[in-house]
Amino acid sequence: MTEEELLKGCLEERQDCQRELYKRFAGKMMVVCIRYAKDKLEAEDMLQDGFIKVFDNVGKFKQEGSLEGWVRRIMVNTALNKIRANKMKFEDISETGSHLADGDANAIDKLSEEAILEIISHLPNGYKYVFNMFAIEGFSHKEIAEKLGIEEASSRSQYAKARKYLQNQIIQLEQIKL
Repeated sequence: MTEEELLKGCLEERQDCQRELYKRFAGKMMVVCIRYAKDKLEAEDMLQDGFIKVFDNVGKFKQEGSLEGWVRRIMVNTALNKIRANKMKFEDISETGSHLADGDANAIDKLSEEAILEIISHLPNGYKYVFNMFAIEGFSHKEIAEKLGIEEASSRSQYAKARKYLQNQIIQLEQIKL
């Protein structure tokens, strides 16, 4: 089934087309939701809410970009709305011991995607949200600040701290493997 046929079927609320759209994108979108959720159950809720929005708004897809990109944007916005509804707090990691350990600067290249996602999942929430939005989703700090209701400088600070934390965790993992 082509994307055009799939979209037409979803507009007509055909369950077979909705099921096919879900099958095509659910795996990738679950990864997106997991990056923002505190646990798998919350990620599943985000995914379900996101697909409801996709199906409710499929007529608004203008086919100017990829369908996957449009679905991804809805998932990210759904996750951010849930975060805002839960009164997101930005946490700070104690600066004690937060300096970078000596190690292989290319340690990240030796880790699997799953290992990297696992490390990101352990970031404090504020760091995790900003890191995902900037480094993975490609939002600017200005857009992040607007979406999260924070100052642009806070977004930059949270991102810098997240990078420092991640670098330290990756280097520590690499040293454990030695």
